[in-house]
Amino acid sequence: MRIIKARESGRSHGETMKLISVNVSKPREVVARGQAVTTGIFKAPVAGRTRVGKLNLEGDGQADLRVHGGPDKAVYAYPFEHYDYWRRELGRSDLAFGQFGENLTVEGMLEGGVHIGDVFKVGTAILQISQPRSPCYKLEIRMESSRFPKRFLASGRPGFYLRVLEEGEVGAGDPIELVRADPERLTVLEASRISF
Repeated sequence: MRIIKARESGRSHGETMKLISVNVSKPREVVARGQAVTTGIFKAPVAGRTRVGKLNLEGDGQADLRVHGGPDKAVYAYPFEHYDYWRRELGRSDLAFGQFGENLTVEGMLEGGVHIGDVFKVGTAILQISQPRSPCYKLEIRMESSRFPKRFLASGRPGFYLRVLEEGEVGAGDPIELVRADPERLTVLEASRISF
């Protein structure tokens, strides 16, 4: 596949995209609303390189495969830039990478600047944006706020899911390269507003 230069893709010249953190967790049981709930949302950063498979990252798992995971939602990415926004908005200084359940904390990939169908090389893996995230009550559990999922969606900062076109390995610090821009040019933000 041909690597597209920044000017060809419509991105501003010199804008870099980078993988900031790789985050995984196996599902675990927690108590929420007085009931036991199994969730994989408590992602935490991992060191070194991590294998990306067709359905998830090595060491990662989803609890409810009816609504999470699968080939079209194998990897969840969330922009690093949103962390400052949420720290200010929530008055919290304890937000660590993986806080929003993301597998990949990414830089330079805001929802208004990337598109459904765009293909990227990350490490040795080839990933394609498939859809924006629709937050569920598991995010409420993670953030310890029943109102947070609605705030999250209304903020226009949902992050996005990726399908794995070619398996490979990723690690913090890897550059992210646009391989192919989708010709429809529907941004993740536009898709989120249309869908939700």
